[in-house]
Amino acid sequence: MTSSPVEMKCPSCGAPASGNFCRACGAALQTGHPRPGERLAWMAAGGAIVGALALVLFFISRGASAAPPAAESAAGVAAAPFASGGGGTPPDLSQMSPRERFDRLYNRIMKAAESGDENSVNQFTPMALMAYQQLDSIDADARFHAALLKLHTGDVAGAKALGDTVLLKNPGHLFGYIILGTAARWSKDDAELKRQYAAFLKHYDAELKVDRPEYRDHARSLEDFKKAAEGKSS
Repeated sequence: MTSSPVEMKCPSCGAPASGNFCRACGAALQTGHPRPGERLAWMAAGGAIVGALALVLFFISRGASAAPPAAESAAGVAAAPFASGGGGTPPDLSQMSPRERFDRLYNRIMKAAESGDENSVNQFTPMALMAYQQLDSIDADARFHAALLKLHTGDVAGAKALGDTVLLKNPGHLFGYIILGTAARWSKDDAELKRQYAAFLKHYDAELKVDRPEYRDHARSLEDFKKAAEGKSS
């Protein structure tokens, strides 16, 4: 007879949790920093493939690993190895628009993270960030994705700057509070994290009425961050 798994509760927010990290607030459920493979697994679990968890931010520790090595410019890469296991001709990045290039690279990184392919994550992350810098039009969704990538490289300050820009361009945008709250979480700045939780909850209802497309794409991310914020405010 198979025994039922023992239910754990996060010591930080009280949410049901299992594994090494809380999926609601990102707090470690075991002592110590995540090993590279663990960080990669949580990047996949929380990545921004449509509908996945934005709280991957919590699972990337500043300075936990060295930044990925430099890579050639994404604009000049043709037929990068993007084909799935099913085969086929990989796309030619040089023929894509800057946004198509950024999105394709970003999704490639998240798929690599999902499969535990850390080498590919490290290879394509700098390329994706280069593609981001070449965008002629940047929205909150692109900034959110870039913040995830910057946190993977340990660039917490860069991620915070993107969070500030999200709120500057779109006051009240929930992604800004998620980014800034996550940066505060890993900086161990509890006072700042509490401020970002409070701001997120203050704007949550009004922002959902705006019905932004990126909110639909990241509905689970928003709900999980909301639960974490409510747990801290209770």
